Amino acid sequence: MQAYVVGGAVRDELLGLPVVDRDWVVVGATPEEMAAAGYKPVGRDFPVFLHPATHEEYALARTERKSGRGYKGFTLYSAPDVKLEDDLARRDLTINAMARDEEGRLIDPFGGEADARAGLLRHVGEAFSEDPVRILRVARFAARFRFKVAPQTLELMRGMVSGGEADFLVAERVWQEFARGLLEAHPQEMFRVLEACGALARLAPELQAILAGPSRDVLFAALERAAAEGAPLPVRFAMLAWFAGGECEAAFNALGARLRAPMEERELAQLACRCRAGIVEGAHAEAAGLLAVLKNADAFRRKERFEGLLLAASLSAPETAVGAQRLRAGLHAASAIDAGAIAGSVSSPAEIPGAIDAARLAAVRGALNRQDFR
Repeated sequence: MQAYVVGGAVRDELLGLPVVDRDWVVVGATPEEMAAAGYKPVGRDFPVFLHPATHEEYALARTERKSGRGYKGFTLYSAPDVKLEDDLARRDLTINAMARDEEGRLIDPFGGEADARAGLLRHVGEAFSEDPVRILRVARFAARFRFKVAPQTLELMRGMVSGGEADFLVAERVWQEFARGLLEAHPQEMFRVLEACGALARLAPELQAILAGPSRDVLFAALERAAAEGAPLPVRFAMLAWFAGGECEAAFNALGARLRAPMEERELAQLACRCRAGIVEGAHAEAAGLLAVLKNADAFRRKERFEGLLLAASLSAPETAVGAQRLRAGLHAASAIDAGAIAGSVSSPAEIPGAIDAARLAAVRGALNRQDFR
């Protein structure tokens, strides 16, 4: 039995990046031998075990054979006669198809080290085209490392899209990879790759429409700012909506539903569509205009969400900074009024909403008069 560190740990070490997790491949062993050695079985689809001391994952070497459409249409084979190179050959990219033995020697049958140093994402073999998730993974690695996609690999990806293989991707997996790519250091590179291979138009036509418009370069610069600032995922998703024109709310409602995006991301994107004009005008709006934005965004009940909206706005369009300051000041002042006392001071319940609005408006107006926004 021989064990090898494989995949991302080897790649990241070569790139001088921190190694967070180490995955191992075991050659020459059976599940029974692993269990007898104290390893805890955890794999459902194929034999994976946790080391009894380190709790790192050890998978038995395996091969895959295409047996159906989509990313689940595979028959797996794992046995002691599967060699390390057989296991590495089933992987997606050469930079992920390297291993180190227990003495630290690099095993690199497909040229992954050279591709890593050249900043190139290149597929290992023609079997790459059998799994449509790999389209998304390539785009995500482009967003992480800012590597270029090899021409042959990009052509293979185009063929997968035009051949309908990408249509078998389930929404949850698309969102998972999409969200991870948005959170990488260079999220705009994910969109470049997905657009270049045709997958973006197939999976997210609303986003393809944005990239086809005049705001493309501005959006990409904004996403780079968001990554540099460490903006959370809902904010980055809302920034995409910020640059959508026309029927923005309808488009992002459809996109969020199709990708089955979490409600937090959907809600913030919808707010970006609904409140964009008000935030842009916030630098010069009167108190009544600012209060209208606060009410439209439900800012009094959902202050944290509103702050996320303002962050998305300021990252998307730095010129909205003054408007965001004025809205924050207005929200703080209007939130300080005693709604209960106001409700008790009017003669009928029907007068309560108007009285609260009037008090809030006065508070916002006072905040604007007291502060110098610049």
